[in-house]
Amino acid sequence: MQEKKVYDYLYSHGVKPSVQRVAVMKYLLEHTNHPAVDEIYGELLQRIPTLSKTTVYNTLKLLVDQGAVRMLTIDGKNANYDGHLEPHAHFLCSKCGRIFDIPYPSDEDEMRHVPEGFTTEQVEHYFHGICADCNPKRDC
Repeated sequence: MQEKKVYDYLYSHGVKPSVQRVAVMKYLLEHTNHPAVDEIYGELLQRIPTLSKTTVYNTLKLLVDQGAVRMLTIDGKNANYDGHLEPHAHFLCSKCGRIFDIPYPSDEDEMRHVPEGFTTEQVEHYFHGICADCNPKRDC
């Protein structure tokens, strides 16, 4: 992904670009594996030797607060991050631990069920089970 697109993306979410912010955002936009902080830090440290884990944490917090990134807590223990904001759900494989994006209908249908006077800020759809790679092959 071109850095100009990442700069524009950050500006569109009210985030002032820096070398570290651009690197974190670019990583999230290019990788759909829903990385945790340690994975992002480990990958970016190879390119930015002065990067600190605190900077990655602070950058992710800012990106989440500004609506540029989603934080997932699909396993109830760890925070994973998703740079893709289009409506979709997430599936956590209980065998391999990978998180997958899966299509999901628009949130608009669900908003009809929210009581009047309530304001919805975010909707998350989490599925848990066994992914196709881990599922044993079945003879039909």
